[in-house]
Amino acid sequence: QVQLVESGGGLVQAGGSLRLSCAASGYTFGRWSMGWFRQAPGQEREFVAAITWGGRSTEYADSVKGRFTISRDNAQNTVYLQMNTLKPEDTAVYYCAADRTDFISRRSSAYVYWGQGTQVTVSS
Repeated sequence: QVQLVESGGGLVQAGGSLRLSCAASGYTFGRWSMGWFRQAPGQEREFVAAITWGGRSTEYADSVKGRFTISRDNAQNTVYLQMNTLKPEDTAVYYCAADRTDFISRRSSAYVYWGQGTQVTVSS
């Protein structure tokens, strides 16, 4: 049974930072690409960032480029999202997801497994 568990969310003031973690279990973590998505109230889930299994390729949504950094530690079966210079519009539930290929995709439909999400709230 594949499980993804996010942590690290919380309440932060605008301009602050948070680091999200996603711990994976139940499969060979290192062979799959991983992504982060987010969903704000009343909005569709949107792509945030993704990373290939080797960590050499990453992609970011334009809205977070230069502020967020995705990384992974395959030995720890964990993927991270470092979020700096947070803005109120970054407020959302953040989800990590696993894609059973080593290609990056911005489409949520490409991801097979999802975590339960962690709330990030940025106050102005």
